[in-house]
Amino acid sequence: MVTTVPNYRISEAAVLLGVSDDTVRRWADSGRLPTVRDDAGRQAIEATELARFASEASSSNELALGRAPIAGESARNRFPGIVTRVLRDGVMAQVELQCGPYRVVSLMSREAADELGLEPGVLAVGAVKATNVVVELPVRR
Repeated sequence: MVTTVPNYRISEAAVLLGVSDDTVRRWADSGRLPTVRDDAGRQAIEATELARFASEASSSNELALGRAPIAGESARNRFPGIVTRVLRDGVMAQVELQCGPYRVVSLMSREAADELGLEPGVLAVGAVKATNVVVELPVRR
């Protein structure tokens, strides 16, 4: 299956990045986040640029966790985000998602990654269902 990597409207980018529409507009106006015009003439962000920006902004702790709407779910821990990197070999693929400030990495078959059309800029949800979850407390200073 081949998927076309979309452009994202300002409001969609804001949800993915976990920030307000105004914050995305400020980043665009300052030139930090390049924009294009969509078919309707609205300001939009190319998917690959959004993926690049999400990776950079998360490393500087500028992002909060966003929540994209989900039709249904069984896993309780869902991390909506944008694919930032896909490494494929003959059998396996490593897929990296930027989910707000969190980087989520999934290992899957190459066939699955190909069927899903996973490429940088694609909207995806990392769903985690585990029998073992470690809870950590931060050090208080």
